[in-house]
Amino acid sequence: MAKKDYYDLLGVEKTASEAEIKKAYRKLAMKYHPDRFSNASESEKKEAEDKFKEINEAYQVLSDADKRSKYDRFGHAAFENGAGGGYGGGFEGFSGSGFEDIFSSFFGGNGGFGGFGGAQQRGPEPGADLRVDVTITLEEVAKGGEKEIKYTRRGKCKTCNGTGAEPGSKMKTCDKCGGSGRIEKIQRTMLGNFKSVEECDKCKGKGKIPETKCKKCGGTGLERETISKKIKIPVGIHDGQRLRIHGMGDASAEGGEDGDLYIFFHVKDHDFFVRDGENIICEVPITYAKAALGGEVEIPTLNGKKAIKIPAGTQNGKVFKLRGEGINNPRAYGAGDQLVKIVIEVPTNLNDTQIELLKKFDESLKDKNYKMNKSFLDRLKDLFK
Repeated sequence: MAKKDYYDLLGVEKTASEAEIKKAYRKLAMKYHPDRFSNASESEKKEAEDKFKEINEAYQVLSDADKRSKYDRFGHAAFENGAGGGYGGGFEGFSGSGFEDIFSSFFGGNGGFGGFGGAQQRGPEPGADLRVDVTITLEEVAKGGEKEIKYTRRGKCKTCNGTGAEPGSKMKTCDKCGGSGRIEKIQRTMLGNFKSVEECDKCKGKGKIPETKCKKCGGTGLERETISKKIKIPVGIHDGQRLRIHGMGDASAEGGEDGDLYIFFHVKDHDFFVRDGENIICEVPITYAKAALGGEVEIPTLNGKKAIKIPAGTQNGKVFKLRGEGINNPRAYGAGDQLVKIVIEVPTNLNDTQIELLKKFDESLKDKNYKMNKSFLDRLKDLFK
């Protein structure tokens, strides 16, 4: 018997898009699925089965761009004598075809439909990740170092070594899953039988259970434990950055990998410094006389106290740079700089004698002593001429 045209079988035009072909196939597959004819006569069942095979064969070709192109050029001859890989083959033989793709939209890709494909099996559940917050100083950021942390996690029970069995007790095959660690469930639907595979809730996927549960952990194989650990502070780390330590989180109750430990670093505010990348900035107040006459001033650095020279006539806001006194850069050679911003403090709470002296001193000054002031006044005059 001559084969029917694939486009006619699906009821679509030859110019149909991939989405239109998929939609047509889905509608027909639901209509002619054998489970919908379970109470029909034998002739009706055979007719539905044949129709179902035909539309599935048509979809396998038309849903594949390469096969569709060959079919459009050569028709059914493109797949005769094994040229197309063969189709048909009954309801059990469509694994890997577009059929599974269609029905994965019904079940999220986690099950089989009738005899088509199998359920996906997930591995043992890993342990939970944990978080520890650590506060560090700017000095520790600049140079790195070590810090001891303490935290509580779920670790393997030391009494039973994580097996869940009382010492001296043996492990036996789980009577619920037969040792497979999985339980298959079949759900009957109008579209067929939906098979799902779940982890056995009795043995937690291990396939074995203890004859006598460990009294210490109640058979879970886990117990709370406090961990003390020294961690390295990464040089140059920023506030809010984290460090991951693999396998130091909660242990898995199912024999999977232990979770990870995440260290979140918080940099404490400094009394003197503000960070700007690898540089640090500090403001240093000096007296009016020190700014005018010059001299030395003692300042803090991350490496201790240092004295810097203040030239006579230093203005407010002047910035001095101390090279290499900033934060070490882990990705480059050397360290950042320390920027010292001068803040001239104007004296307050003057007594009468001081006020009189300051007036006399100010009157003695000339334009050459106040170059910025003279320039400003000259420009102001020009503006309002």
